[in-house]
Amino acid sequence: MESGDPSAAEKLLPMVYEELRKLAAAKLAQEKPGQTLQATALVHEAYLRLLGDGKQHLSWDNRGHFFGAAAEAMRRILVESARRNGRLKRGGGRARLELIDQPDSLALDSDLVLSLDELIAGLGAEDPPAAKLATLHLFGGLSVEEAGKVLGLSRPVAYRNWKYARAWLREGLEK
Repeated sequence: MESGDPSAAEKLLPMVYEELRKLAAAKLAQEKPGQTLQATALVHEAYLRLLGDGKQHLSWDNRGHFFGAAAEAMRRILVESARRNGRLKRGGGRARLELIDQPDSLALDSDLVLSLDELIAGLGAEDPPAAKLATLHLFGGLSVEEAGKVLGLSRPVAYRNWKYARAWLREGLEK
């Protein structure tokens, strides 16, 4: 893709499709039946966004960089979907703090997706590595260790960043 080969984008999808689909399925596994956003649709939309309109120069440094970009694309798609559904911001005062640590919690609560998106953007201004790790963990479906590996962090540093990010996000949700 870097050298301008137009067929490179076509070759990339089959190589990463199953992993992207697993990431998407992990986020959408708890959705109610009949929802319009399915794992396959989420993967396809994220892939289209990653490729863009073909006019810009696409470059990923490594596998981790690509999957980080994919997690960010999925995050944005889920946020847009939650906004389209017209949910009340922050769920009208419902308590959701325990959901940050629960697997697939984002698939259950569109309001939480919107709140976390806003908070992660703020965290990114204060501590970009912690925000990237939180995005990969919460929206990309990666474990803290996997997200740390993608970002090139040691296990202790990854967990330290996650503890900080989780506390920062919880504080933001309490407001």
